[in-house]
Amino acid sequence: MLSTMQDVPLTVTRILHHGMTIHGKSQVTTWTGEPEPHRVTFAEIGARATRLANALRDELGVDGDQRVATLMWNNSVHVEAYLAIPSMGAVLHTLNLRLPPEQLAWIVNHADDKVVIVNGSLLPLLVPLLPHLPSIEHVVVSGPGDRSALAGVTPRVHEYEELIAGRPTTYDWPELDERQAAAMCYTSGTTGDPKGVVYSHRSIYLHSMQVNMTESMGLTDKDTTLVVVPQFHVNAWGLPHATFMSGVNMLMPDRFLQPAPLADMIESERPTHAAAVPTIWQGLLAEVTANPRDLSSMANVTIGGAACPPSLMEAYDKLGVRLCHAWGMTETSPLGTMAHPPAGLSTDEEWPYRVTQGRFPAGVEARLVGPGGEHLPWDGESAGELEVRGPWIASAYYGGADGEHLRPEDKFSEDGWLKTGDVGVISTDGYLTLTDRAKDVIKSGGEWISSVELENALMAHPDVAEAAVVAVPDEKWGERPLATVVLKEGAAGTDYEALKEFLAESGIAKWQLPERWSVIAAVPKTSVGKFDKKVIRKQYAEGELDVTQL
Repeated sequence: MLSTMQDVPLTVTRILHHGMTIHGKSQVTTWTGEPEPHRVTFAEIGARATRLANALRDELGVDGDQRVATLMWNNSVHVEAYLAIPSMGAVLHTLNLRLPPEQLAWIVNHADDKVVIVNGSLLPLLVPLLPHLPSIEHVVVSGPGDRSALAGVTPRVHEYEELIAGRPTTYDWPELDERQAAAMCYTSGTTGDPKGVVYSHRSIYLHSMQVNMTESMGLTDKDTTLVVVPQFHVNAWGLPHATFMSGVNMLMPDRFLQPAPLADMIESERPTHAAAVPTIWQGLLAEVTANPRDLSSMANVTIGGAACPPSLMEAYDKLGVRLCHAWGMTETSPLGTMAHPPAGLSTDEEWPYRVTQGRFPAGVEARLVGPGGEHLPWDGESAGELEVRGPWIASAYYGGADGEHLRPEDKFSEDGWLKTGDVGVISTDGYLTLTDRAKDVIKSGGEWISSVELENALMAHPDVAEAAVVAVPDEKWGERPLATVVLKEGAAGTDYEALKEFLAESGIAKWQLPERWSVIAAVPKTSVGKFDKKVIRKQYAEGELDVTQL
């Protein structure tokens, strides 16, 4: 028996139309570094996105599922591209501007991008690559920046505002299959070549609905969200699509991502919510500690991309800002969990839940798999690799313009679940606690040591700004932890014995305490702000670190 319900495709086009009509007065505010930021309503965003679609089709020849790349900061023009490109049937491909140039070129060629929309300030990154990007036929430049380097380049060059000027504000949007590709992102390629993840209209629509649910970010048109997480990083965690669906105002930092301007825009524009990786909030905390600002409007922050040190949560609690842990990855669109405690608990009773990665929403199924392939119980103690599946979770990687999609055995199970590479436990009531990445677990004498647990404990020390712990070879135990620490400005010297004692007092088992220690100037970061531990392991192997062994 079939239902009597209408079969209406879930598409980005419907998000675009809904936002520009029902929530037309909501705004996207872009920080400019000038006394007045740039403001544009959702209705205006929709009209400009429609003009962009007309220009891409009529002037640039985008008439199918060609890939249109963006090399852009978080700003209102980027939001226009987010909505226009998928809605016309093409595929939005956001480029990570922090990747090494050779990796960026590889990604553009693998995706077979035809058009790239670029912020003028990023032309010094793009122009040297153009001779190595044969598929690029058009370069569209938006915003301030020196255009002189574009003289003589092979692709046709267009000014964004000139390109869309005078175009119609109506478009015959195609009725798309909701399973059609809408957008794509590539993983950062920390091991091997980057891998392309292709999101469908359906997955984006369903993910946007989940982001808007109260058990997730739960924002309304009365809120303003500061979108610090880059639009090239997993679709800015789904916020541009979700906010256009629900009318949430967006505050976009553009290229002003340093702690001081972020503090200024929070104080000036009064966002109620924000989203970014822990390193952003660590930098902002240092800024407002040295130069106090009013952060009181920002009641809630979604924090993900890496484990958030509990000490950082506690520091922001004192400022009236509540950090909420989330977990996800490029392959999960990314929302996988959020750490809202259960109802009816006191502040103290909530804490054990807040420091987890959180609960799985209805759209994400999860299981833990042991080293022998056995499925482990949700008992809060049995640790295994997390595998997930659901309507916004990848089932394969993009195989290239002429290839089949790829399902490597180390990334997908035989029955189609995504192997996340994260190791952790799940409580009986469905809260996930990650203890490490599978590749970062320290395997010492047949037992596992969590590098994340050691790092969080170290970063609670008053003299430690950041800490990264990696496994290094050990003749007796196989592997042992090496603790690298970044000291806060003004810290009175380095006493490794005192740091080791601090770890013991914080509850770390004696056999897990590091013997090897090193002070470093900064923890190496990946292009999306995560700790890049492979760099530290390489530095240790090549003798570049000044290591003290206790």
